[in-house]
Amino acid sequence: MSASPEAVCPAAEDVPLTDLLRRCRAALDAGARMQFVYAWYPAGPDDPELRYVVHPGPGRPPHIWRCRPGAASPPSLAAIAPLLSWYEREITDLCRIEFRDQPQPEPLVLLPGASIERPPLLPGPAQPLCYSPQPYGLPEVLGRTAQDIQLLPFGPIRAGVLESAQFKFFYLGEAILHYHAQLFFKHRGMEKRFEGISPALGAVLAERVSGVGSVAHALAYCQALEAAAGCVVPRRAAWLRVLLAELERLYNHLHYLGHLAHTTTLKVGEAEGLYLEELAKQINCVVTGSRLLRGLLMPGGLRREPRLAEIAPLLHRLTGELEPYTNMLESSTSHLDRLITTGVLAPQLAFDQGATGPVERASGVDRDCRRDQPYGAYPELPLRVALRQGSDAHARQQVRIDEIGHSMRLIRHVLGGLPQGPLHTDCEPSPGAEGLGWTESPRGTLYYAVHLDEAGTLARVKIKSPSFSNWRVFPYTVHDSNMMDYAINEASFGLTMAGCDR
Repeated sequence: MSASPEAVCPAAEDVPLTDLLRRCRAALDAGARMQFVYAWYPAGPDDPELRYVVHPGPGRPPHIWRCRPGAASPPSLAAIAPLLSWYEREITDLCRIEFRDQPQPEPLVLLPGASIERPPLLPGPAQPLCYSPQPYGLPEVLGRTAQDIQLLPFGPIRAGVLESAQFKFFYLGEAILHYHAQLFFKHRGMEKRFEGISPALGAVLAERVSGVGSVAHALAYCQALEAAAGCVVPRRAAWLRVLLAELERLYNHLHYLGHLAHTTTLKVGEAEGLYLEELAKQINCVVTGSRLLRGLLMPGGLRREPRLAEIAPLLHRLTGELEPYTNMLESSTSHLDRLITTGVLAPQLAFDQGATGPVERASGVDRDCRRDQPYGAYPELPLRVALRQGSDAHARQQVRIDEIGHSMRLIRHVLGGLPQGPLHTDCEPSPGAEGLGWTESPRGTLYYAVHLDEAGTLARVKIKSPSFSNWRVFPYTVHDSNMMDYAINEASFGLTMAGCDR
């Protein structure tokens, strides 16, 4: 049996530091997109290795560039591939590798006043971070109206169950002149937690990186291990994985619609969205025993059969209520008035800065790795990609409404044509193996890069999360907007802090 596309790990290509900038420019000129970069230490703490993951275009597998900087400072690629800026700054904070000519050299993950004796992502036990009080520094405001500009520091503790973050607004009247988001207050070091554990246990940990992305994270992780082992998941398991992934997309998008209606004060729309989200989570619970769809995915397939016999009436009920709800959202003028022209993200900006998922597709960037880097059973199924050109909060709502309908059709197709066969095959990567896995999560493209040590345990796991990408993009839609639209704009991005603060 031949390996499926996602079960083949792309071979890493050695690229000298002196050739890195030229290779990056050539790739971008050819239509490629830099996805992310990460560091690890295959030969010990004195010999770091950088891995650049490049997507050359639809239907083509990712390319991996391997650079060994030694004691040298690698050149920053952020000036020509801006989306890499945050990844480079994260590497500097957590691995203490300085990038030459980085346009934003200030820390990203480490909060002001943090100091580390030993970089956290060096092999071996991590040490606690030390903090010292720092003065509250602000950029200088110049000009005739400087005395009229006000500062609003909001957070990190926010009302309700929102995750911790601090947002600083410089505003004049209702106009936002400048916005700065300080994230990573509760960075959990999830990538470090994978170090030294067994590959099988890693799937359980991946499900807990971001609760509302349990399937997407576990699936990307499992596919990375399957690529490392070169194993092929049984066809029935691959189809059932699609079912779980689309159930996850369904409840996430319904929650999104309810929350977006909350920010526009469309109370009926908020209540109905949360009610439909609850129906979707009840389906999840019937199928898997978990409202967050946990406990089924494992490297090589699924742990057990999901319970499908009882979900037909629940799906029928949900289907009957979806269209009236989405029609109501798309015809409520008070709701639409707050969405249209709010948070405009131009297509070129979305591409350059690394937007992903519904956010980029609402700006006309036609990318979806279920189609462009096909994995699992998606090539066998009637996949449609939702796309809009409006680039604003309304377009982002429309993309998710379309995706809800597409997910329901995929779910019905899987249930109607589910192949017979086993659920699991052996998946035992050799010691020292490595693999790359990806999924199109409800929020966008998610990657896992996995490296095993010579004992067969996990040496390094890198997570490229869609919320990390979209949080980087989001501030560009806030500058020169207004305070009254901020909450609507943030909700329209569908961001999670857990997905960013890994």
